[in-house]
Amino acid sequence: MAYSGPIVDAHMHLWDLSRHHYAWLQVPPPHNPAGDVSGIAGKDYGLDQYLNDVAGWRVVKAVHIECGLPPRDQLSETDWLQAIADARGYPQAIVAGACLDDPSVEGVLEAHATRPNVRGIRQIVNWHVDPLKTYTPRDLLKSPRWREGFGLLAKYGLSFDLQLYPLQMFDAARLAADHPDIPLIVNHAGMPTDRDTDGFLAWSAGLQALAGQPNVSIKVSNFGGVDRSWSAGSVEPFIHQILDDFGVERVMFASNFPVDRVHGPFGAHFAAFDYATRALSETERDAVFAANASRIYRI
Repeated sequence: MAYSGPIVDAHMHLWDLSRHHYAWLQVPPPHNPAGDVSGIAGKDYGLDQYLNDVAGWRVVKAVHIECGLPPRDQLSETDWLQAIADARGYPQAIVAGACLDDPSVEGVLEAHATRPNVRGIRQIVNWHVDPLKTYTPRDLLKSPRWREGFGLLAKYGLSFDLQLYPLQMFDAARLAADHPDIPLIVNHAGMPTDRDTDGFLAWSAGLQALAGQPNVSIKVSNFGGVDRSWSAGSVEPFIHQILDDFGVERVMFASNFPVDRVHGPFGAHFAAFDYATRALSETERDAVFAANASRIYRI
């Protein structure tokens, strides 16, 4: 039977192109590691559009994740989102943007932390030897300055949303072990972008290393970003692996809308996760669809 309980969407985005400049949406790049985003590029995506996309499902809360703005706009993005939340109720949690290797980042973290709905920080750290897949020019997880900035999150009670590739997972697991007081939330199922056997083994081993740290949890989304021909059947083994490694108490459903709308409507992403979790108990399904995100993001 399909899950019919409440949903806390652990990963979604909003943007207003008249307010901020999102280079990845507005400037045609020579390549985009996120794939073809032409279906959402150059268009605003507001709260009403999001609520329309999830209409028909009981999405009772949502977590907004920063949208890749430059440092000068990161606090402005948070203030814009906080104003929406104050007026409309959504998003109930905000994961703000910050550049942890910036020498002045502490002031940014302190300012973000004063906004009522801010719960954490994300800085995309995906680094890959393939220039068509890398998001960053260097591996930030290996940077002493970046790791120093990461350590400041505990001071301000902030979690970290971790978007990375499998070959970075062992470094990330060591980072989590060094900072047991900072919750880390792995984005997009760990992004198994290398689709051969070696790539799967790297993802599987790295995932187990991360799961070995009790302060690490994971969100399931964006399979279409690494497999353009994804289906409920193709992603089921990945979701089962995640559940086996992390347990039902540290796994969260997420839509990644509107980015994942490029790969199908909300119902398709919901159905794939619903199908993969069909053997779980009612309480366990409530955990992965809602309760875990409420607890981890403190909403």
